[in-house]
Amino acid sequence: MAQQEELSVGKAESRDPLTKEIDLVDRDPKQINQEVVKVDFEDVIAEPEGTYSFDGVWKASNTTFTVSKYWCYRILSGALGVPLALLWGFLFACVSFCHIWGAVPCIKSYLIEIQCCGRCYALCIRTFCDPLFEAVGKICSDVRVALRKERAKD
Repeated sequence: MAQQEELSVGKAESRDPLTKEIDLVDRDPKQINQEVVKVDFEDVIAEPEGTYSFDGVWKASNTTFTVSKYWCYRILSGALGVPLALLWGFLFACVSFCHIWGAVPCIKSYLIEIQCCGRCYALCIRTFCDPLFEAVGKICSDVRVALRKERAKD
């Protein structure tokens, strides 16, 4: 019995997003940025055949681009990563709050109220329209349509 309680407590703790372990190797497990940010030197700068710079310039340009992109990202994420994470966390908390406490109750209330209106509408249709349509149907039930082809005159 005590082991089952420990297992259930352990499972509850592993589902808690605040104690969830972060994977430092695979930082995009759902691959949401696969197409967006893969920009290498060859994707941005290319020299067509016949207009080559010196090999040393090309190598230095490649290294400069790669290192500056790497360090610029590191500096920006170091300086702005935590504040932006705070901002995005706040934004998604507000969206969740509005959805949970605003949108869903309004929709449920609307569905409850519209159910009452639907019953009143159905009662009116059954009371007024059904007898009218039945009478028109009985009047038109004796109408017979005969189709025949006429020959075209030459």
